[in-house]
Amino acid sequence: MSAKEQTLRTISGVVTSNKGDKSITVKVTRQVKHPLYGKVIKRSTKYNAHDESNECSEGDIVSLVSCRPVSKSKSWKLHEIIEKTK
Repeated sequence: MSAKEQTLRTISGVVTSNKGDKSITVKVTRQVKHPLYGKVIKRSTKYNAHDESNECSEGDIVSLVSCRPVSKSKSWKLHEIIEKTK
């Protein structure tokens, strides 16, 4: 598979931390069905992402795209800011 044929994964979530230099932490929430009882429950995952220009602030809704590993924990980068906080 060539690089052009691959589709990049994108996810969206809320920025929970921007304390690191060129780094953000994004919380992605999803709804899953409980395997036994069938009730829909919320699950969340935190992703560390690369923010080259330090433009995000806490509470922003952002879109991330997968990339090659930038550091030990960062393999996502900021694609766009969907909504800024007031």
